[in-house]
Order: sequence, then structure tokens, then C-alpha cells
Amino acid sequence: MAAKLLPVVKLATKVTVAGGALYVAYDSGLLGGSAQGSEVLSKAKAAIPPAVDEWMKYFGLELPAIPKVAFAPVESWNSGVRASISFLSLAPTRAGEISSQSVQYLRNLTK
Repeated sequence: MAAKLLPVVKLATKVTVAGGALYVAYDSGLLGGSAQGSEVLSKAKAAIPPAVDEWMKYFGLELPAIPKVAFAPVESWNSGVRASISFLSLAPTRAGEISSQSVQYLRNLTK
């Protein structure tokens, strides 16, 4: 009985964690526009270091200093989407070029 119940419990745990992460992301505004995402990022930058310091003191650990990274999410918000759409829009042209090169290569082989 326990062998049949374990996969169900594992799946329920994974779905719960994924749903909770999605809820937190939506509730904090990470799924909104780029301005809202920048605002959430600045709030996280202000809130996370004190929490990490508190946990380091609690556990007696020392972490290396966090490097400073200049990142502006407003400028690169949908760059992955833009790159994907650009690739998909060029795909028919590239496929035609590759197929014509392939046909030419096969003709040269058969001569």
C-alpha cells in the first residue's frame, strides 16, 4: 500500500511547490510588466541581504561578498522572446537556403 501511495505523495508535493512558487511570483508582481518587475527586483535587493546576514549569524557561516552586477530588466525584459520570434521568422528562408545547398551538393556528387 505504501509503495502505491509514495508516487502520489511525491507528485502532490511537486505540484504544491510549483503552485506556491507560481503564486508568489504572481502575487509579488514578477509576471507583470517590465516596470513592475524592476520595482520587485529593487525590493528584493533591499530585503534579501539582511535576511542572509541574519541566517549567517544564526548558523555561524561566512559567505563570500556578493559581486555587484549592473542589470536593468527594463532593457532586457523580453529579449528571449524577441530572439525566438526572430529565429522563427527567418526559419523558412534559412530552410530554403539549406535545401537548395543540399540539392546542389547532391548534384555535384552525382556528376
